[in-house]
Amino acid sequence: MQQIINFLIRYKIFLLYLFLLLISCIFTFQSHSYHQSKFLNSSNYISGSIYTFSDNVTSYFGLREENNKLVEENKRLRDKLFNNVVLSPSLIDSTSVDYEVVRGRVINNSYADQRNYITINKGKNDSIVQDMGVITDKGILGIVENTSDKFSTVQSILSDKSNINAKIKNSNHFGSLVWENTTDYNVVQLIDIPRLVPLTIGDTIVTGAMSSIFPENIPIGTIKRFDLDNSKSFYFIDVELFNDMTNIGNIYIIRNLNRKEVLELEAETEAND
Repeated sequence: MQQIINFLIRYKIFLLYLFLLLISCIFTFQSHSYHQSKFLNSSNYISGSIYTFSDNVTSYFGLREENNKLVEENKRLRDKLFNNVVLSPSLIDSTSVDYEVVRGRVINNSYADQRNYITINKGKNDSIVQDMGVITDKGILGIVENTSDKFSTVQSILSDKSNINAKIKNSNHFGSLVWENTTDYNVVQLIDIPRLVPLTIGDTIVTGAMSSIFPENIPIGTIKRFDLDNSKSFYFIDVELFNDMTNIGNIYIIRNLNRKEVLELEAETEAND
């Protein structure tokens, strides 16, 4: 208490000045409409700025919830797309269901090794099993390799073990998508395309129909350049990926409901040959 008294005594002139200044400001604002309007405008500006900042903060923390809603909506649309369901309510929808889509997120991603793997936050508890396809909203990502209860590892298309059926869009010419130039994580290679196939830089490459893992026509990338292997009469094609493999977040895991039946039938056919 003594310190407070000493402070008031030491700065009594300055405090008196502040008090008189406050009184004069009050009288001025009360007697002049111009000053009142300026004061109110300043108050409104400050309060408006505070409200705007508060709204921006609230919106920022609500982004994850909004993003999850968008991802879930994309999942439902992809379910319909992969199963050839007509989206128009005026038409009759297809009743056959060949694929199911599970949404998830990447929690770890490698892209600088020869055999890159991606870890996702879905596993056996979510009915994820080996050899399920994984894509993003831009294109294919890889194939599920191993699973635990809550997580799975995905063999990235950026792996020298990766081999995926792919084709030139709007044609039936297909080959194998591999990663031979393992120093470039933006480009993969399409091989086994015959020399008779007309190619153009910028042509779109998509998944082929010869796969039990991915639905047909999922985007992969565009032709960056191509060379002809004269000894084998096949093209060697560089494909620039649609995906930025260094920046992957939300993903979709694709379950082919007919895959087991197809594989069993093919195995039986091979055994009878």
